Amino acid sequence: MEAVNSVTKGDKDDVASVYPKVSEAIAEALGRDPGEVTLESRLIEELNAESIDLLDIVFRLERAFQVKIPRGQIVESARGDLSDEEFAQKGFVTPVGLARLREHLSEVPAERFQGPLKVGDIPLLFTVETFCKLVTRAVRAKGEARG
Repeated sequence: MEAVNSVTKGDKDDVASVYPKVSEAIAEALGRDPGEVTLESRLIEELNAESIDLLDIVFRLERAFQVKIPRGQIVESARGDLSDEEFAQKGFVTPVGLARLREHLSEVPAERFQGPLKVGDIPLLFTVETFCKLVTRAVRAKGEARG
């Protein structure tokens, strides 16, 4: 699988370019003041998003950016070429899986990756920047599919 995990200056520029639209979509989906939505805001723990809100946010982002974002894309991309068993066992992310998540979700402070982490708790890690990166990857993939 292509290495999309490393953060380059281009990635940071891409995140900055999509951030206004992403933060607006998140603020609208959550009924928040746009000023409350920062790049570092944690969607669930700080902005009180629920699972259904995450779906609404993805739908809004797909519409705003004219891209397709498959459900579960963040976890799938993080897992990369790891098998299901290498990534998680008995509902918990393995140490190898945690390392892969930490690399993929480089915007999330390292201390938030303390194990054991339930697979179902992975969305607790998501920030606004996580969704900016999701959009930039989708836009990049759309461009590559065309060209």
